[in-house]
Amino acid sequence: MSNVGQQMLSGALSGLTTTICLQPFDLLKTRIQQVDGSLNANLPKSHSSIILGTTKHIIKTEGLVGLWRGTVPSLARNVPGVALYMTSLTQLRTFMARSPYFSAMQKTQVNPNGSVLPKLTAEGNLVAGATTRVAVGFLLNPFSVLKARYESNMYAYSSLSGALVGIARQGPSELLRGFLASSLRDAPYAGLFVVFYEGIKKEMAYVVPPQSNAQASLIHSVAAASAGAIATLATHPFDVIKTKVQVRTEDRYHGFMRTIATIWKQRGIAGYFDGASLRLSRKVLSSAIGWAVYEGVLMFMRHS
Repeated sequence: MSNVGQQMLSGALSGLTTTICLQPFDLLKTRIQQVDGSLNANLPKSHSSIILGTTKHIIKTEGLVGLWRGTVPSLARNVPGVALYMTSLTQLRTFMARSPYFSAMQKTQVNPNGSVLPKLTAEGNLVAGATTRVAVGFLLNPFSVLKARYESNMYAYSSLSGALVGIARQGPSELLRGFLASSLRDAPYAGLFVVFYEGIKKEMAYVVPPQSNAQASLIHSVAAASAGAIATLATHPFDVIKTKVQVRTEDRYHGFMRTIATIWKQRGIAGYFDGASLRLSRKVLSSAIGWAVYEGVLMFMRHS
């Protein structure tokens, strides 16, 4: 199997694993963010009580399986999305590593149990992560809209294909709905993630050189979880804006700037951090699991 084929397979397995395990986090985040907040809303003061109340309501009305509502469109978005993103990122980093400006010189002997990914400077990692994430996000934005609406309880689609056709019939603007907010969230997130992931991984491997694939996977998980937490907190407001643009149909949510103004008027600064703990938990876990699976599978196939 070619390197690209190995990377696609590893990325697909990564997307499959994280989506199935962590779909409830995405569902709860969407349900909380979709709410049309208002000055007169009697919202609970505690964010944890909102999460608990939403969870209880879903289980009561839809059963425990209701927490996995939207898993199929999530898989349709995340499996090819993660595979395409990780493969494109690796290929772009390989290309950029040929440039003396972006390539990070390897000063020590390569550890066979270390990372299999190309080494770039911090600037190179930032550019590679941001560029790849936005490009893949543009291609798969229609599935992001579909995923958000399936997770929402505001739409009653009878089938996945029928829902996608229905969205497509509304024109390109509907297929690309929320793309600006997604890009403003994903570009800095992906760039910061790759920078911190590679930096933390490098420092950890320097302090405790991995002696086996298991130790290397642990380092990758810790580094990815840490990088995911930092990048998530820095970009969460754009995630709230994206969800409302993609799910709400009221005129006040049509357009990026109009949605920002609506959230500020109704909820103030707190409105931009709705669902932050859920996204943080989801991103930390998905980063830890996803990158450990991706690099682990690549190392396994390479050693085999």
